[in-house]
Amino acid sequence: MAQSKKASESLTIMTNIVLPNETNSLRNLFGGELLAKMDRCASISAARHCERRVVTASVNHVSFNYPIPEGGIVVLESKVSRAFSTSMEIYVDVWLDDPINQKKIHTNEGIYTFVAVDEFNRPIPIPKMEPETEEEKSRFDAALRRKELSLILSGRMKAADSVELKKLFQES
Repeated sequence: MAQSKKASESLTIMTNIVLPNETNSLRNLFGGELLAKMDRCASISAARHCERRVVTASVNHVSFNYPIPEGGIVVLESKVSRAFSTSMEIYVDVWLDDPINQKKIHTNEGIYTFVAVDEFNRPIPIPKMEPETEEEKSRFDAALRRKELSLILSGRMKAADSVELKKLFQES
């Protein structure tokens, strides 16, 4: 296993067409259908990063910004935004691809946490992640703040022990 990997090494792109059985009464993609697609895409990115079996630990955030109609072409792009000791955050962007009008609309985004596990389903160490682009660096930095917030909200960290979140509220 590599000591560290680039975010781009985990890039996963999945393209689907929205079928009638995946839609609601408004003929738009069901939110749950999209969540499943996002989870699958993110799991591939996680597995590519750590070269191990992975499990979904949490869905940290999902936004539904724009409906995806029946017959629409959905493009999901995911990659690791930060790796911790045994877990990693995966950022998923969802686009509605309109090849006729040559437009791509950013419809959704989600942040998932995955854990690498051994054959006994115990967490195992994973490689670090090296951001390269400005977007990757921004997501990398924000991932630590999100992790601290999650730990505080779950009662596994005291707010007073936060480092990154405190920086947001300190005067410059």
